[in-house]
Amino acid sequence: MTIKHLLFVAFASILLLTACNSPKHLSKTTDLKNMMIRLSEIEIELDYLQEYLAILQEESAASMRLEPGVISIYPMYQRGTPNQIRILEIYVDKQAYESHLKTPHFQHYKTTTLKMVKALRLIDMDAIDPATMPQVFQKIKD
Repeated sequence: MTIKHLLFVAFASILLLTACNSPKHLSKTTDLKNMMIRLSEIEIELDYLQEYLAILQEESAASMRLEPGVISIYPMYQRGTPNQIRILEIYVDKQAYESHLKTPHFQHYKTTTLKMVKALRLIDMDAIDPATMPQVFQKIKD
């Protein structure tokens, strides 16, 4: 293999990886009416809070990094009550959500935090103005 050939293969690989990992394709291919939106309300036992938060951060970062069908896994906590966790979950569609449930990072999260969860409520939502959704995410720059 010549140097030119190696450089071409390297360049093509980088270009392909960049294109596949770009979140821009979501706004062009996502049918906004088929998105799955969910709020997860989770109460964590105080004794496990720090351990739970570390596992949750790892899981949410992996979901965003590895799953093209995940638009948002955005964990937050209720001000003044850090063991009251809320997660805004947005998926391209129900199939993306079902795929998410089967991933190793979600399975690890679910099995290791089960004993830490005092209460869990999953609330399925519908967007009032789905056309605005892409604008929300465009306003945030890395």
